[in-house]
Amino acid sequence: MSANIVYAILVTSLATFLSRFLGTITSESIKETSQLFKWFNCLAYATLAALIARTIIFPAGVLIDASYASRLVVVLLSLFVFFISKKNFVYPTIFSAISMGILNSYF
Repeated sequence: MSANIVYAILVTSLATFLSRFLGTITSESIKETSQLFKWFNCLAYATLAALIARTIIFPAGVLIDASYASRLVVVLLSLFVFFISKKNFVYPTIFSAISMGILNSYF
């Protein structure tokens, strides 16, 4: 291995573990009802929504072959499964993969 790869691994590891360590130290003083915590929560959900919308509208990889209609149907059905399963993330994730495979294979 070249020295640059070792340095890159060390720097990224340090950055990762330093941020986790600082998060652990400061987690006691953060209240879940604070405005700052609510803002970060909204920011995380907005980022997730943007990524999902980007995947549906501008797909990459194998999703390019899927039609917009099939992607939209899978998302709507997965949202339905999400709410039916009392907001469990596992069931809609598995359902979406299976239903996308079925829709692309047969329709």
